[in-house]
Amino acid sequence: MHLRLISWFFIILNFMEYIGSQNASRGRRQRRMHPNVSQGCQGGCATCSDYNGCLSCKPRLFFVLERIGMKQIGVCLSSCPSGYYGTRYPDINKCTKCKADCDTCFNKNFCTKCKSGFYLHLGKCLDSCPEGLEANNHTMECVSIVHCEASEWGPWSPCMKKGKTCGFKRGTETRVREILQHPSAKGNLCPPTSETRTCIVQRKKCSKGERGKKGRERKRKKLNKEERKDTSSDSKGLESSRESPEPRENRDRQQPKRKAQEKPQKSVSVSTVH
Repeated sequence: MHLRLISWFFIILNFMEYIGSQNASRGRRQRRMHPNVSQGCQGGCATCSDYNGCLSCKPRLFFVLERIGMKQIGVCLSSCPSGYYGTRYPDINKCTKCKADCDTCFNKNFCTKCKSGFYLHLGKCLDSCPEGLEANNHTMECVSIVHCEASEWGPWSPCMKKGKTCGFKRGTETRVREILQHPSAKGNLCPPTSETRTCIVQRKKCSKGERGKKGRERKRKKLNKEERKDTSSDSKGLESSRESPEPRENRDRQQPKRKAQEKPQKSVSVSTVH
């Protein structure tokens, strides 16, 4: 029993030494291929170079080349930057640049956002939209043309003339409808939302509450005139009551004199007999 355990121990130990030797030989091969490989890599790099940055990334990270001046530096990121799409391979995960007219993309054949001057349609960037579609300059996409939609007509209003429903024989009535969907730039324009037609009613006299605007205006002017008349008469009475009694007596004394002066004088004619 003890011999069996000892034999298993030596087998496991030899297997671990074999794995260690394989990793060491792989590291030597990489150093021969990249003589400037650094052992103290940072930022998610599995292997790196002092001059070229990351050469390979840790698992689940994406490798992308960033241009700095005239040289390219390898970096490892958790997701690809804007303008790139990620592809996973067995030995490395890479970020690949989108097409020239594409700002962001899902893969090399499907764009999700176009650059300025292009419109997105079914994953492609077009300089003009196909027939039956129109360009939306806000979202920079090709969208369907939207036509105007209106509701059904409402009921006709009462027959009226100058704001009254009585005192006439011919008037007009109106009905309206609402806009349910406004059109897009190339859509059909909306129809009128109101219409008016002539109507005929049996003529009848207006009651006091239905005299209309002109009748109310005449009534208000009449009341204002009566109020001004009452106010002026009251003010005259107050002025006469405020006068002192002496001038009134003098006026009463002078009235008979004035009457006497106003009487016509009788002319006397004298005839002389020779």
